[in-house]
Amino acid sequence: MNLFDDKFVNVLNKDGEANYYGKIMPTSEANTYYNLLLNNINWKNDEALYQGKHIITKRKVAWYGDRGFLYTYSNTTKQAIPWTNELIDLKRRTELITNSPFNSCLVNLYHDGNEGMTWHSDDEKSLGRNTVIASLSFGAERKFSFKHKRTKQTISLLLENGSLLLMKGSTQSNWLHSLPLSSKIIHPRINLTFRTIKDLSMHDTKLT
Repeated sequence: MNLFDDKFVNVLNKDGEANYYGKIMPTSEANTYYNLLLNNINWKNDEALYQGKHIITKRKVAWYGDRGFLYTYSNTTKQAIPWTNELIDLKRRTELITNSPFNSCLVNLYHDGNEGMTWHSDDEKSLGRNTVIASLSFGAERKFSFKHKRTKQTISLLLENGSLLLMKGSTQSNWLHSLPLSSKIIHPRINLTFRTIKDLSMHDTKLT
């Protein structure tokens, strides 16, 4: 039996599962991982194509995986690079807690509350239907919100330093999610979103 099986709360009241485990490590350990990630991740400004315009965001990202998976969102494509040691450690811990395997991770760096994410779903074809996404948070605590696609109901929670949120089931089909802006947040937040690329036939480039 997984020791965390009864230690999460499904924050959604219908049409999906968003299980919040809270802090899964002491603050001191979370801070250590935060510093390792901040210094060792191959950070690059994210890019998007919107209405024919090439946009470069202040938010920085990196895409890692078991293989050179291609991942397309916001009309741009990234190719995965090999895992760092700390990402491997955190992936294994997340897989143990959630009992879910992952083969890739999109890493995000928000420098302060002036950077966030608008409403969207992680429903790209390469992730398959009813995809499972595990979100680990480090650094500044940030509000995270869900909005039901049909009823427009909103549900929010605070993602703590060293905490884990697992989105699964029909969540991406029925709910949008966002990281709202906040001028009160003055410190950075690092977010790891572990994912599983399903369409291996199209994205099976071996890493060297």
